[in-house]
Amino acid sequence: MGFTRAELQTYQGRSIPDLMPEYPRLVFAGINPGLWTAATGVPFAYPGNRFYPALVAAGIIPRMPQIDADGMAEADRRMILDAGIGITSVVRRATARADELSRAELREGAERLARDVAGWQARVVAIAGLTAYRQGFERPRAVAGRQTERLGGAELWVVPNPSGLNAHATVATLAAAYAEPARAAGVIA
Repeated sequence: MGFTRAELQTYQGRSIPDLMPEYPRLVFAGINPGLWTAATGVPFAYPGNRFYPALVAAGIIPRMPQIDADGMAEADRRMILDAGIGITSVVRRATARADELSRAELREGAERLARDVAGWQARVVAIAGLTAYRQGFERPRAVAGRQTERLGGAELWVVPNPSGLNAHATVATLAAAYAEPARAAGVIA
């Protein structure tokens, strides 16, 4: 799967639909779609992103989904949805880097996410990105982990961003962090 830089730039500002089961037990909310995600229509699609490897390492899904330029195979989408996992973004607009988002966009996205989570009646939501959470939810001193407040009625967690730009996180540390909200949601034991 390869895109030229020029091809990827054509996806700037686009959005993708949520990957959401009818009754999600656990919703992962990324910061916003990257350009690879916008190009493929698959959340966390960039080849170096550690989201899916961390889900596998945590036992949340049994195997790596296959993602190519045409998206994700239906069997792999079903695997995620049948596990009760939903995937969305705080901000819908695709950018090359999350630091291209304004605080106002993050705040608006946080408000929309709260409404969406309430509508989905999710048990647990995990926001993947501490800095984005601090800015979007106006919690400047928040720390990663389970939060005291709820979001749209769901238990709220903040977990590390799986982007390769988050260099200190490894697949193992991400898997450990993602397993906590997955246990809280009853996705894994």
